[in-house]
Amino acid sequence: MKYLLKLTATAFALGAVPAMAADDVKLQLKWVTQAQFAGYYVALDKGFYGEEGLNVTILPGGPDISPTQVLAGGGADVTVDWMPSALSAREKGLAMVNIAQPFKSSGMMLTCWKDAGISSPADLTNRTLGVWFGGNEFPFLSWMSQLGISTDGKSATGVEVLKQGFNVDPLLQREADCISTMTYNEYWQVIDAGVSSDELVTFKYEDHDVATLEDGLYVLDENLADSAFVDRMTRFVRASMKGWKYAEDNPDEAALIVLDNDQTGAQTERHQKRMMGEIAKLTAGSNGSLDPADYDRTVATLLAGGSDPVITKAPDGAWTHMITDAALN
Repeated sequence: MKYLLKLTATAFALGAVPAMAADDVKLQLKWVTQAQFAGYYVALDKGFYGEEGLNVTILPGGPDISPTQVLAGGGADVTVDWMPSALSAREKGLAMVNIAQPFKSSGMMLTCWKDAGISSPADLTNRTLGVWFGGNEFPFLSWMSQLGISTDGKSATGVEVLKQGFNVDPLLQREADCISTMTYNEYWQVIDAGVSSDELVTFKYEDHDVATLEDGLYVLDENLADSAFVDRMTRFVRASMKGWKYAEDNPDEAALIVLDNDQTGAQTERHQKRMMGEIAKLTAGSNGSLDPADYDRTVATLLAGGSDPVITKAPDGAWTHMITDAALN
């Protein structure tokens, strides 16, 4: 009886000890909730973050949200951003560091009207081209510079650059011969508007060696000196890449998980499933560790970006394998 009472008391004492609290991590997305970020939502939904002792909050982005500013202001521990934006911020004094690169390939391309007589990059002269700005214009400017095509709007053999919003109206309304699109989003908006793929010509930046790295994970350099922070990011990256690989293998399920997390109700199942199928092509081939050759290509592209490049010199310390080496090996 005394032994039983002792066991009961011990069990009660153990049960009274509170469970260890999970470590909080805030992730800022580059854009709104959509399949572009499926790996993170899958990791959250499937409990991969919980298995790593993490309480992850995913913060959607949008047209009025700058991931770099959120990171700089302490509103997030880690952010999803494109490398041109991160390197630009670094050169201006915000020391952002790439700690993981889930996206291996770029989804950026130009989508053009075929009936405009465009069949190759040489046919882009004397055209109006829609281009995203805010750091997203630099791969385009570099490409035009390599082709010897002026973008100042004054040359007879140059192009007129139309500052494009986040829609496809300039193409549909024939205000531009070509517009910037992503393989997983805007291109399909054109198709959904009733345009046949046979009416279009696309030029993928990947195919013309001017692609830059997209959707990497970035933190502030100063935080990497904190061992507790490094430990959190190691667990975060490990769980996130588990989520990404699950999403690659189960794209339809991943799309539905994204829909469950869309608080706006703006996304549709058809669009998200299609987007996830295209996103899986971009994450394929990456285990999360940044390929130095891809980084070097990005830097070379940005340095060649015309008369006003996004960076003026090769960065130092802009990426690290510290996290992925610990998380994935």
